[in-house]
Amino acid sequence: MNYATAVHETVAALRAIREQWAELLLAIETPPADVWPPRQLAHTLRADDEQLVVEDRAPLVLREHPAPLNVDALDAGLAIERQVFALADTLAAAVQHAGHGDPRRWDFQHPGAADARGAAGSRAHGLHFACVWVEGRVLDEDTEPEQQLDGTLAVPPFDPLPPHLLHEARRTARLAEGRLLRALGLDQRTTPIPDRPCPWCGGELTLYTAPDEAPRVTCSTGEDCTAPVPLDDDGQRVWGWADLVGLVGALEAAEQRVAV
Repeated sequence: MNYATAVHETVAALRAIREQWAELLLAIETPPADVWPPRQLAHTLRADDEQLVVEDRAPLVLREHPAPLNVDALDAGLAIERQVFALADTLAAAVQHAGHGDPRRWDFQHPGAADARGAAGSRAHGLHFACVWVEGRVLDEDTEPEQQLDGTLAVPPFDPLPPHLLHEARRTARLAEGRLLRALGLDQRTTPIPDRPCPWCGGELTLYTAPDEAPRVTCSTGEDCTAPVPLDDDGQRVWGWADLVGLVGALEAAEQRVAV
């Protein structure tokens, strides 16, 4: 794999982690989600439209968790934080010259500090900060000598990242991204939707998810199903992204009719 491809894949994985981190924090605070509806619809369907400002929250490794509602999600989050934080430690030890007080600096843990946040160093700023910091090293930001007031050139805050550390960053970021997607059910999988037959024909519904694609649902009946959605290449009715909210409503209405 060439250097540019490794940079691209690492940055993409780090950004995916940042984008989905709030969903993982919500998952920790809620019971494990059912297969249906797909988590990608969470913000659309969530009644209170809950939004998390993740930068304001203490890292999972610094918090107490007396009764998490989703232990699997908590375990995944803790593992992801540790992986990314350890990666930042490794890169800082190899390429960092930024001095104390420089906001670009990654500060290591200080076990002798008076409180947990102080002892955590830059880890206290959370996963978002760590991902952005690692991305900067992967992109070789702040690696040019800086001119001082007297006209001399100072040592740059960071050295360029050597290839072996880039590939370590890629490996770690992709492992962390994969764990996060699996924890949220957003990895590539095919899942029958249990106890929810097609509202139009009673056929079996199947949910398809993948990291880089919108979820979709198909009906096993085929073209005889009267649902108002197109057929896919296999001749099955398919609900794409734009149709899924309608399917959620139709399933809820069918459940209410059965309950009555």
